[in-house]
Amino acid sequence: MTDLPEVRGKLTPNKALSDLTWLRVGGPADWLFQPADVEDLQQFLAALDPSVEIFPMGLGSNLIVRDGGLRAVVIRMGRGFNHIQVDGTRVKAGVAALDGHVARKAAEAGVDLTFLRTIPGAIGGAVCMNAGCYGSYIADVFVSAKAVTRDGKLVEMTAKDLNFQYRQSDLPAGWVLVEATFEGPKGDPEELAARMQHQLEKRDATQPTKDRSAGSTFRNPAGFSSTGKADDVHDLKAWKVIDNAGLRGARVGGAQMSEMHSNFMINTGDATAADLENLGELVRKKVFEQSGITLEWEIKRVGEF
Repeated sequence: MTDLPEVRGKLTPNKALSDLTWLRVGGPADWLFQPADVEDLQQFLAALDPSVEIFPMGLGSNLIVRDGGLRAVVIRMGRGFNHIQVDGTRVKAGVAALDGHVARKAAEAGVDLTFLRTIPGAIGGAVCMNAGCYGSYIADVFVSAKAVTRDGKLVEMTAKDLNFQYRQSDLPAGWVLVEATFEGPKGDPEELAARMQHQLEKRDATQPTKDRSAGSTFRNPAGFSSTGKADDVHDLKAWKVIDNAGLRGARVGGAQMSEMHSNFMINTGDATAADLENLGELVRKKVFEQSGITLEWEIKRVGEF
């Protein structure tokens, strides 16, 4: 794949994706495209051969790229997509804006998006997976989003278009999010700042934030409605069923289920993507044998084995 459209941003061939994921694993992408701005992305996608696969990638905070890499153009947003603007109780953010930065900027303006403060990654990924924490979800504050379609058109999407569900949305294949708008309740900036500081302290005390991980490995096996809210059918936690199966600290090669939080998978230093995925599948198998519960991956796995 060498005949690609000209761009104003940056095109890098055979880019090692292990450099771009929090777990530091994964083979190369055929190409990495870092668009300069929305117009650059539009022109690239409009001119790109429709048979060429694309893969929009955020910060790689919730991702395993398999060791064979991706036969695709990976699209990763940078500085042209990290803006944050607050107008009243509405917050507009580019998809490359860090979740934590959006929470802080909103809080400074008296808007409560504090649940975003401890969610790893950037806004694009948060919208795609309807990220949530402390009982709040993107779906609760979402107003609209802008995306570039596979043929280069810029469109606006509503919550109905995205059809938010627990830890997922229905963004059409090949579409690339570029911006999202949220509306949060008003709050006192000092109180919001204090709440976020408490959340950070709680996270650091209970999660392996200093290790190479990708956040929660599996979804909590609870019932959820189409809005992403718990249906209160049951309130099982993934870490609990993993513990019950005796898998806290379980290892495959350089991959380990954290001793600190058993729903966090970590790269102890020399794990391959195969180690991580095989460990996850081992956990799923053992948990099912022990409890009859089928754990669903929260970490996205892509690419060739």
